[in-house]
Amino acid sequence: MTEQDGTGTRWHLAGDWFDVCKCAIPCPCTFAQPPTYGDCEGVLVWHIREGNYGDVRLDDLNVLMLGAFVGNVWAGEHSDAYAAVFLDERADDRQRAALGTVFGGEAGGWPAQFGQMFQPEMRGMDFAPIRVEIDEDLATWTAEIPGRVTATAEALTGPTTPEGTRVQVHNAPGAEVGPGQVATWGRATADRADAFGFSWERSGKSSKYFPFDWTGPD
Repeated sequence: MTEQDGTGTRWHLAGDWFDVCKCAIPCPCTFAQPPTYGDCEGVLVWHIREGNYGDVRLDDLNVLMLGAFVGNVWAGEHSDAYAAVFLDERADDRQRAALGTVFGGEAGGWPAQFGQMFQPEMRGMDFAPIRVEIDEDLATWTAEIPGRVTATAEALTGPTTPEGTRVQVHNAPGAEVGPGQVATWGRATADRADAFGFSWERSGKSSKYFPFDWTGPD
């Protein structure tokens, strides 16, 4: 068995995930319901705070995906699922192989489960400069691939939200990062994409942040 074959290598990734999408606030997907307008398209972002695939360290690397689908993914009642993935250009060859194996689902764990459920047709993959910034107090979160993708959001608030607190959901029935994590709701301030046949520009729609903590190959 080789270190990179994805059939038994132990791995662990922990960090930050968020999305921005075309759904109204709050995104019904997190509640395992159909998208607001029947279909959805958006940006999904992963920042690895600490991680390893075997002896390959993956700390501080980023992954970004563009995705679209029609219907309810969580009920297995969706169609026209498409995706394109960007991997952090700072990754060396071994790190790139590890990221591709984990996020491609070949290494098991939650990415494999989610991939089996979503089953998108892949439009492409590229290595790119992915800038990700997430406030420690979750006031804002942002990601950018210059000229191709911009995803920024601010924490959701309102007249009855105590100052400095966050609007959150526990035990979400449709958590894109898997069970057991808390969603923090946001409002997208920019959601732009122009890559691999995905093209949109909007603001004011749904965004949410989740931490993630995955292990594999189980």
